[in-house]
Amino acid sequence: MIPTRIALDPDLYDHASEVARRRGVSLAELCRQALREAVARHPEAAPGSSGDRPWMAYLGTLSGRPRDSCRVDEVVYGRVAR
Repeated sequence: MIPTRIALDPDLYDHASEVARRRGVSLAELCRQALREAVARHPEAAPGSSGDRPWMAYLGTLSGRPRDSCRVDEVVYGRVAR
């Protein structure tokens, strides 16, 4: 597991702690369960799915020449792509 820190407002912390206590789990386990449920509702965002590049939704259909991205590197980064 990867240790993660989050900040909660006091009311949410108290309420979540009480829910965890009633379920007989730690607050960390309650958070993991809630995250699993939230993530399961968005399978398109799973790594490897077509939704792993959400910025694509804002671009619409991409078109252009195969080497157009080389020009972007030159303009944005000041270097010529190889």
